[in-house]
Amino acid sequence: MRITKVYTKTGDKGKTRLAGGQLVWKDCQRVEAYGAVDELNAAIGLVREMREEVSSGDLLQGELRWMQDKLFDIGGLLATAPGQYFKNMPRVSSGDTRRLERLMDACQAELPPLKEFILPGGGTVGSLFHLARTVCRRAERRCISLMRREAVEPSIIIYLNRLSDTLFVLARWVAKREMKPEVFWQRDGGKGRKLEKGKVSRRGKRGLIEDGDKTA
Repeated sequence: MRITKVYTKTGDKGKTRLAGGQLVWKDCQRVEAYGAVDELNAAIGLVREMREEVSSGDLLQGELRWMQDKLFDIGGLLATAPGQYFKNMPRVSSGDTRRLERLMDACQAELPPLKEFILPGGGTVGSLFHLARTVCRRAERRCISLMRREAVEPSIIIYLNRLSDTLFVLARWVAKREMKPEVFWQRDGGKGRKLEKGKVSRRGKRGLIEDGDKTA
């Protein structure tokens, strides 16, 4: 592929073309679906770039790059009208989903069991993983909405569902590697309890404690 001009003006009236040339409204469900996947790709790209400064060349960086490539494939599939096929079209296989599962299993082996809900956080990179996870869930919902009206490869839905789980596990894994505390959800906001300025909350065996609290 060779792109020599970015703007074409064909979208100035609110329509765009699918991969096969069909003209559709930019807010149609198919465009919403691959647009959400594109947004997810950008979110993972941001995570990868943030990690690059401190973790250049590690295995996770390669996995994140692979996720981005696969999301680009998914975007291409979603941008193709049902029933159309082109030479060398990308595909999403069960092997792609298993690759995510293996990554999750490897990271989970280093994490303590999760016994209660955590709030998005865990340092800058961990927070970005959580953000990417929520974008992934939205992309999944957009694809399901499309699937209810038109044909969508089932493997796309499965992959996005597993990817959101993977991003959650990676958020926890990165927080642990960077020694960032996980913040646990407290029902009713901790019943009005507030921490003093400058203190960090963490969860211990006896519940909420404060750094420097010798009585816990």
